[in-house]
Formats: sequence, structure tokens, C-alpha cells
Amino acid sequence: MRKSDKKIENQIRDVLTDVCEGTLKSYEGFQWVTHTVKYSAFPQSLKIACVFETNQDRAKFLNSEGPQHVSATIQMAFNQVGVQLKNVDKLISYDTEENRKR
Repeated sequence: MRKSDKKIENQIRDVLTDVCEGTLKSYEGFQWVTHTVKYSAFPQSLKIACVFETNQDRAKFLNSEGPQHVSATIQMAFNQVGVQLKNVDKLISYDTEENRKR
């Protein structure tokens, strides 16, 4: 990993850690956030996954204002560190521990 890649990774990790901590307090069943990125194509290549404990928790979240809130929070957090994300809703997916165990 190049030094510039490490800097990007640290920045992403710091931003998503803050987002995760806030989301944990706000939504029942929310567990964690993860991401993938191709550093040479950042920020366009960034993919964020929000993981819930069960499919029921995920469905409840998706039927609320949760997705809009999380998208806005992620957008603002990256803006604060000088990273402009386009179509942030398309960068975020929602999964569950329940699905990952299957």
C-alpha cells in the first residue's frame, strides 16, 4: 500500500467510525459499517455497507427515514474532510449478519 493509499484509508476509516458511532445510537439492530475502495479511483470507487443484526432490523430501518439520515450523515462527514461524494445513495448498501451467516 502506497503512502497516499494509507492516507485515504485512514481518512475513510475515521469518517466511517464517526458515522457508525452515531448510527449505533440511533437505529435498533445496527451493528457496523464497512467499506471497499479502489484507491486510484477514490472517491468514485468507494462502496459502503451498513450491517444490521437481522433482516427484520434492516427492513424496519429501510421503512423509516433511516437511509436518508445515514446518507446525509455520510455526505456531511466526507464534506467536512474535503471529499465530495456524488450520488452517495448509490454508494451505500444495507446488509445483515443474518444474511452473511447463510
